Amino acid sequence: MAYDSRLPEQRDPATDPSANYDYQGDSVNRPDLVSALEQRVDGDVRFDTYTRELFATDASAYEQLPIGVVSPVSTEDVVAVMEYCAAEDIPVLPRGGGTSLAGQAVNEAVVLDFKRYMDETLSVDPEARRARAQAGITIARLNDRLEPHGLKFAPDPAWGDKSVLGGAIGNNTTGAHSLKYGKTDAYIEECEVVLADGTRTTFGWVDVEDIEARAAEAGPDADLETRIYAEVAKILSEDATEIDARYPELKRNVSGYNLDELVDSARERGEVNLARLLAGSEGTLAVVTEAIVSLEPVPDATAVAMLTYDDIISAMQDVAPILDHDPSAVEVMDDVLLDLAAETPEFADVVSMLPEETDSTLLVEFYADSPDDGAQKVADLLADRLPGYDARESPSEEASSVTDAPVHAVDALEAYDADRQAKFWKMRKAGLPILLSRTGDDKHWPFVEDTAVPAENLPEYIADIRELFDEHDTFASYYAHAGPGVLHIRPLLNLKSGDGIETMEAISDAITDLVVQYDGSVSGEHGDGRARTQWNRKLYGDDLWETFRDLKSAFDPDWRLNPGNICGEHDPAENLRYDPDYEFDAGFDPALDWDNENGFQGMVELCHGCAGCTGHQETTGGVMCPTYRAAEEEITSTRGRANMLRSAMDGDLPDDPFEEEFVTEVLDLCIGCKGCKKDCPSGVDMAKLKAEVVHEHHQREGISLRDRLFANVETVLSLGSTFAPVSNWLMDLPGSGLLMEKTVGITEERTLPGFHRTTFRDWWADRGGAMVAASKADRKALLLADPYTNYSHPDVGKAAVEVLEAAGVHVVVPDGVTDSGRPAFSKSMLDHARETAQANVDALAPRIRDGWDVVTIEPSDAVMYQVDYCDLLSGDDVDTVAENTYGICEYLDTYRLGETIPFDESGDSLAYHGHCHQKATKKDHHAVGVLRRAGYAVDPLDSGCCGMAGSFGYEAEHYSMSEGIADLLLGQIDDSPAEQVVAPGASCRSQIDDFGDGETEPPHPIEMVAAAIQ
Repeated sequence: MAYDSRLPEQRDPATDPSANYDYQGDSVNRPDLVSALEQRVDGDVRFDTYTRELFATDASAYEQLPIGVVSPVSTEDVVAVMEYCAAEDIPVLPRGGGTSLAGQAVNEAVVLDFKRYMDETLSVDPEARRARAQAGITIARLNDRLEPHGLKFAPDPAWGDKSVLGGAIGNNTTGAHSLKYGKTDAYIEECEVVLADGTRTTFGWVDVEDIEARAAEAGPDADLETRIYAEVAKILSEDATEIDARYPELKRNVSGYNLDELVDSARERGEVNLARLLAGSEGTLAVVTEAIVSLEPVPDATAVAMLTYDDIISAMQDVAPILDHDPSAVEVMDDVLLDLAAETPEFADVVSMLPEETDSTLLVEFYADSPDDGAQKVADLLADRLPGYDARESPSEEASSVTDAPVHAVDALEAYDADRQAKFWKMRKAGLPILLSRTGDDKHWPFVEDTAVPAENLPEYIADIRELFDEHDTFASYYAHAGPGVLHIRPLLNLKSGDGIETMEAISDAITDLVVQYDGSVSGEHGDGRARTQWNRKLYGDDLWETFRDLKSAFDPDWRLNPGNICGEHDPAENLRYDPDYEFDAGFDPALDWDNENGFQGMVELCHGCAGCTGHQETTGGVMCPTYRAAEEEITSTRGRANMLRSAMDGDLPDDPFEEEFVTEVLDLCIGCKGCKKDCPSGVDMAKLKAEVVHEHHQREGISLRDRLFANVETVLSLGSTFAPVSNWLMDLPGSGLLMEKTVGITEERTLPGFHRTTFRDWWADRGGAMVAASKADRKALLLADPYTNYSHPDVGKAAVEVLEAAGVHVVVPDGVTDSGRPAFSKSMLDHARETAQANVDALAPRIRDGWDVVTIEPSDAVMYQVDYCDLLSGDDVDTVAENTYGICEYLDTYRLGETIPFDESGDSLAYHGHCHQKATKKDHHAVGVLRRAGYAVDPLDSGCCGMAGSFGYEAEHYSMSEGIADLLLGQIDDSPAEQVVAPGASCRSQIDDFGDGETEPPHPIEMVAAAIQ
């Protein structure tokens, strides 16, 4: 049974697809499982095939189909699920954002999806520096609520806008600033939890004496909570010595259970916090529903230095001496990451500032009381660690004698302003996305990527690992949290081969030995999960392994909570997403060009599950994924769609990916915004994948009348213009909208574009052509009259001509080039789009070679020529067209045209909403520059797709989703201090007009530029 992808308010509970799944665990058939849970909980109960596939993976190398998914709306729902599953002996897995890298968020269990509904901040006490929140709230959203108070939840995982509070507790999360803040356990004050038998209780601070008294009450008939207290008392009295001996002395150790925190607290304070015992337990001990956490003040100032080194070992030798300067963070980047960063336009200028022979860098950050204080801390560091450094102020006597360790740095870059610091940090984080962008069978897999050793042991540890990798004929990049001794190391392996899996096991075993040798931990950040659980026995020894198991049994006597993790029997070579039995069959020959390793298959398999597509609009901005932001349903995310497509093509999902059900349920709500191409850390191009799959669906099933109408919008608009104004009157007649909805599925809720009898082309012909002679012009431009500009928005075309000519451009509106092919491409009619593209390339390429530029008014048309034509066609001509086509504002900004135009300098303020296709190709900034030079104050909105998406918002079944996406944009517009909004896309302007408060459609930016000309 398929997944119901409609918004919650659209669903009919009677037909919600989640019935009659038979769980076969322990050979017990439970056909009533779904109905029993539905009767007990108010949240969603989904056991359909699609939902189970969606929750079968996380960000790790693993995949296992869950029994089903329940999205609770309250703690009462969680109690009901736990009570029923306890009675029926069914395993349960609490899950947050699904960002786990060790496989701890996948299991054969009933998944409790906390992120869906239980995501609120319940209270904030600024004076006490405390906040209470539900388990499903993202760290970023929590911090957004705390920002007005100058406070934050201190642990800062890289995916804080996707990772949730419950997951942070389950994983004992930390981040780049663990040198200052430590791990999540230090901030847990109290947790509301549901135990394995459904008992609802609260864990917090308890005196050791009270624990011992409670333990004395334990007997054969004691309740579960009393047994837990008894086991904790036993650990404190019998295992403290072994815990002291075996636990590594690290800021970053999240392997095993959090027993060292338990023992240290009892010894130092005479009390323990049982909630902190849950930190790092990966949902194996109890289900956290709410937590009270302590908070930290946001630092007043920061300063950054990026030290450069000739090799990675030299950089590692400098880490321990740098720590003596009390930095807030020390992050390493090796030559692999620097080389990758140098190839990106965004970071090439930063890398170019480094000495030519730079192999590695250390990014060192300081928290400070003021900018001057931050600058002094950097100066003191560089005076100590950089030969010949001329400090801006003489270091204090104390600072100059911090360490006499040998100096290894070659040079350093300094950053004091926020923008420069942000660029340095962004470059440090840029490497992983590029590492994850491999489309071949060899990939950088996470299984030993977060081992931790004391900083002073890093040089020898890295040297031994490099030797180990050489023995196995592989390599990895070394980056991330050098300060606390945690380096992200992802060996390049092919897990589709038996040799690859054997290598993975051999490397895991050998690195565990190195970790033990160097007094480290097998996990300093990402947890045990399936990848590392088995190594806890080697790390901690048999005695503590049994202590772990006894603790697990005390909390969860039947081992139903996320079974197998921490101290279970997980085999790291089982339940892999890819293994030697994996088979991929696309089932068709792709119609588009896939210029990457493994082609179409490589793109389908590219998603790593990191959840980069599930950040919330209110905290992240960016483009993707608009339908997920509106619905917050996994299937509407890029990750969800990519996983479903792979599952259909590797045989895990029984559905044919080209049948109506799959296309409708999985791909239909992808609106082709291209945001994932830019914002997805791996670069999954879901818009292109959808175009390919739906095209094949058309080949097999045919094309609807509505799709044909939208694909041939040039013809439709031409007819409307020919019969205007009669055509406009007909659209306004009562009942006309309902007729359109009943006949072709165009919603009656929409106001359709009006038609002009005198088109833009008519105006151009009547005008008599160009006003700037070619012989006197700075450039020559072919201004393309797209259908929307020509028939519905001729004033935008006129404004474009006016501005171009004022800028000294010889303008011609060419005949024979109108429709770019975008409408057909957006409906996955690729043959139609290819024919249009070929005709346009044949017409334009010769003119470009004669010195003409091609300029479009519609941003989606510009991207069609620049990007999509290269997927449809090949050869020098299409490359020529792609390289010489510009959006109107891009053209003006790229060549700095019009800088001598006299503008009125009105000072009016504009909120600029860039088109999603421009954002995806990093071209949306051009309009901002042009508008500012025209005298406007511009607030560029960090907005995503408007939700109209060409024809999407006109289609009856998509109207509600379109409105939900629009609400996000309208909220940003309302929050902007600007007086007026402008948008280059005709669809965007129509969307804002339909759902906004204004009485008229917003202008195109070029209209505002034209209006400012004196």
